[in-house]
Amino acid sequence: MSLSKEHLIIFDTTLRDGEQSPGAAMTRDEKLRIAKALERLHVDVIEAGFPAASNGDFFAVQAIAAAVKDSRICALARARDADIRRAGEAIAGAAAGRIHTFIATSPVHMQAKLRMSPDEVLDRAVAAVKLARRYCDDVEFSPEDAGRSEEDFLCRVIEAVIDAGARTINIPDTVGYNLPDRFGQLIANLRARVPNADQAIFSIHCHNDLGLAVANSLSAVQHGARQVECTINGLGERAGNAALEEIVMAVRTRTDVFACDTRIDISQIVPTSKLVSTITGFPVQPNKAIVGANAFAHESGIHQDGVLKHRETYEIMRAEDVGWAANRMTLGKLSGRAAMRARLGALGIHLEGEALNVAFARFKDLADRKAEIFDEDLQALVNEDMQEEQAERYRLGYLRVCSEMGTHPEAQVEVLVEGVAKTAGAMGGGPVDAAFKAIEAVVASGAQLLLYSVNAITTGTDAQGEVTVRLQQNGRIVNGLGADTDIVLASAKAYLSALNRLQQPQERRHPQI
Repeated sequence: MSLSKEHLIIFDTTLRDGEQSPGAAMTRDEKLRIAKALERLHVDVIEAGFPAASNGDFFAVQAIAAAVKDSRICALARARDADIRRAGEAIAGAAAGRIHTFIATSPVHMQAKLRMSPDEVLDRAVAAVKLARRYCDDVEFSPEDAGRSEEDFLCRVIEAVIDAGARTINIPDTVGYNLPDRFGQLIANLRARVPNADQAIFSIHCHNDLGLAVANSLSAVQHGARQVECTINGLGERAGNAALEEIVMAVRTRTDVFACDTRIDISQIVPTSKLVSTITGFPVQPNKAIVGANAFAHESGIHQDGVLKHRETYEIMRAEDVGWAANRMTLGKLSGRAAMRARLGALGIHLEGEALNVAFARFKDLADRKAEIFDEDLQALVNEDMQEEQAERYRLGYLRVCSEMGTHPEAQVEVLVEGVAKTAGAMGGGPVDAAFKAIEAVVASGAQLLLYSVNAITTGTDAQGEVTVRLQQNGRIVNGLGADTDIVLASAKAYLSALNRLQQPQERRHPQI
């Protein structure tokens, strides 16, 4: 970051708001892996979760607070005493902690959801901030649905909570309703009208319902906001949040427009994107800015000619700067345990004992089927191992699929149900359909298939396919992941992964309910 530039704080909420995407729930170990990646990325603040939502969320925040030292760890809490105490306990072990408390301020939320008067909301906000200050000096306050709130009331609430001790004021466009010029002007108005505005940093948290989360965020930055709340890959509830990678690279690229910069290590953007995609099962679309597979690809002959002559004719960023091709160290079947372990360490994955032995055995098996193993392969391999370490009711014994032109594909499957082998066969419209129907003939889950997605982890015909399966059962939605050079086998693994997640207790609830 240039010494002449103001610091733009990057507040990442992948582990909190990002996890509210249907099917994106993560285990504590998965959250820890992402948190360590965010630390390597040099994210300023990591919103690790909502401790009052469940015991699982509490212990995840607590573990992240203990493990991460170079980023501030934030816990979310409604403006309720029990929530704030739970948040304070969760971040007690953090090198630097923050409590982020919120209450809705828009007329529709106050009347229909809270059933509270404006004065009651203001009093509750002040009390929440004062209580949070007993646990840490760094308190952030959000007037939920600020984008649809009355400006005069917003000014009253913000002035009061700053007086109470809030040092970050976050203005959320909770439902993605705003337009860039109006949202930027709102930030300018609040900073000008609130008498003690100079005592707090103004932040924004924008949702992408109209595809404007990044645009609204950048407009707010131009009008004085100095913290942006965002997520890796734009992950988040409904249409998602502002994408961290797009915010960071817009500010870094357009130094002529922005009077601020971040401390983000942009070389870690692509590796972190891939990790989040792998763990959550949300593939990155090929034409996604910065981190999509086509982000730096040139098909047009005119574009190719221009880039060959002078890169800046058609490229405003360098692919290698954001992590493309920078993490392409390859391993193969002659590579040893030390080489694999060293590469995993460089990716922030540290395995010991039996976990390392299992990973190495799977690595060698993959190396026999694939000429080169890339970082993305290792990420997928370790992620699958970690999923299998969770309590499993179902495990694949064997799978045989027969598919010939002019005939209906047929699958035979053996599934270990709590260690007991059960077999079944089925025909389907394709080999994957047949495999899924055969599995269902064993487990009879009745789950509804919402999504089936295949993503090539690397290039080449021997690339592993990473399959995401999204299932719904009794209103609950989960994602399952599977990876293999055989797509049908990867699909069966993903389906069973999702079924196993459906067997796990559902503790977490939406923090705003």
